[in-house]
Amino acid sequence: MATAALPGTHDPIDAELETLLTSFDTNYAWNYGNVKEGLRDLYEKAKREQWNATEQLAWETPVDPLAELIPNEINPFQDYEPFHKLTDSEREKFRHALLSWQLSQFMHGEQGALITASQLVGAVPWMDAKYYASTQTMDEARHVEVFSRYLHEKLEWEWPINENLKTLLDLILMDSRWDFKYLGMQILVEGLAMAAFGNLYNTTLEPLLKDLIHYVMRDESRHVAFGVLSLKGYYDDMPAHERRDREDFVIEACHLMRDRLIGEEVADVVGFDRADFREKMMSSPFFVMFRQSLFARVVPNIKRLGLLTPHVRQSFEELQIIQFEDADPEAQDRELGFA
Repeated sequence: MATAALPGTHDPIDAELETLLTSFDTNYAWNYGNVKEGLRDLYEKAKREQWNATEQLAWETPVDPLAELIPNEINPFQDYEPFHKLTDSEREKFRHALLSWQLSQFMHGEQGALITASQLVGAVPWMDAKYYASTQTMDEARHVEVFSRYLHEKLEWEWPINENLKTLLDLILMDSRWDFKYLGMQILVEGLAMAAFGNLYNTTLEPLLKDLIHYVMRDESRHVAFGVLSLKGYYDDMPAHERRDREDFVIEACHLMRDRLIGEEVADVVGFDRADFREKMMSSPFFVMFRQSLFARVVPNIKRLGLLTPHVRQSFEELQIIQFEDADPEAQDRELGFA
């Protein structure tokens, strides 16, 4: 039986809470018809594709958290001298730390998406969008559930949220404009997550994790489409100064995700120097390619929304991601069986 905290003491749950002051317009939508083309179909698809993680994932699968769950040959530290000085047990611990850190950031990002989707239910101005945002809220709750369960039951190691990911999520949650929430979460964060999930899906050797990622990706592909359908044409006639706000936001978010979500905190596990670790991550050919590939969906969708302006293009060229501007996200989904 739960008991209330005594006067003058603190509930231990409170120590794990963080409160943000958010403010955004909440809209009733009295038009119950189909206003935005494609959203009703997407809502129907979301209803058909709901899944129960408790029943549909094989949680009884044994997982050794120190095993080679990701192939050693794609380890970016193979030619890193401090890595070669590690003992076998230290290398296992480092490998364990890298994967648990990555999945922890996925989990934290999914909580940010959960809260954002719940905000969109109230903020969006069309009933079709409210319908869909409600299904996404359920999706994101399920994603938090599965990553949390895998981290605690299988990897037995959870990491705090990376400060740069936290900065981006806070920007999205605290902005009062509904389209910023779409742009930040559906187009940028979800688009980047699809690429990161795809890389993990294609490389992991662990069957439960592979199935988990596949189910999550099926949901995420719809979430990106939700953003594209909802924002299509929205920026076409927007005043230049307001559009510039969106352009600057896109640029800031892309820098946060490409150059700052590195995971230097993992270096502490085996005594690597953080600055040296970061430099290795930034210069590793594998991770250079990986960080660029994260934007294979983001860049073409930014272009489809009319936000690949000269200002944004220059930044994307500097980030070396402009090569994706003519990529086809729908073709990527079809290749994965999600279309």
